[in-house]
Amino acid sequence: MEQGQFVDLSAAELRRYMAEHHEEAYLLVDVRQEKEYARAHIPGARLLPLAELPARLAELPADRDIVFY
Repeated sequence: MEQGQFVDLSAAELRRYMAEHHEEAYLLVDVRQEKEYARAHIPGARLLPLAELPARLAELPADRDIVFY
């Protein structure tokens, strides 16, 4: 993906993307609440609740694709 580009992915497209790219090429960000994340999340995903996202944008890498779910 190109920098600054937003793309909607289906679950199947995300699985394909993850299969075709090394884990270090992207960051999975789970925007749900901590209890939801604790119940289940995609392995390797980082928790960053949606309400906290604006204040924590600087924590996200600029050199990797970022997948929010």
